[in-house]
Amino acid sequence: MNRVLLDQGISRTAAKILREKGWDALHTGDIELGRATDREILAYARLQKRVIITLDADFHAILAVQNAKSPSVVRIRYEGLKGPELANLIETIWPRIREQLGFGAMVTVTRKSIRIRNIPITDKNTEAATDRCQ
Repeated sequence: MNRVLLDQGISRTAAKILREKGWDALHTGDIELGRATDREILAYARLQKRVIITLDADFHAILAVQNAKSPSVVRIRYEGLKGPELANLIETIWPRIREQLGFGAMVTVTRKSIRIRNIPITDKNTEAATDRCQ
């Protein structure tokens, strides 16, 4: 089961579409976290064992500074995606990143690449894997 928590900047429609396709997808706005801080969202995702999907770079920075082992965070760096497009993107990239997310990872998705950095950040984990999008 793909357990995800979509952050405030992500369309609620994307969560709805993912749920319709069998995902365990929540949106922060639907669970009283619409005005929560990034740290509160991280704590919730950690407790619930959910991967955060966000447009916000702050989550990666907080994980790095805290030397955290979880939760995994996927940052989408696409501008202007609507709910259906975002849900499709998440479904498309998921097979490429699923395994790393299970161990703890910070993932950045752009139009051209998927970058994965294992967490916690250590000397051993400083090399980021990059997968070029086709």
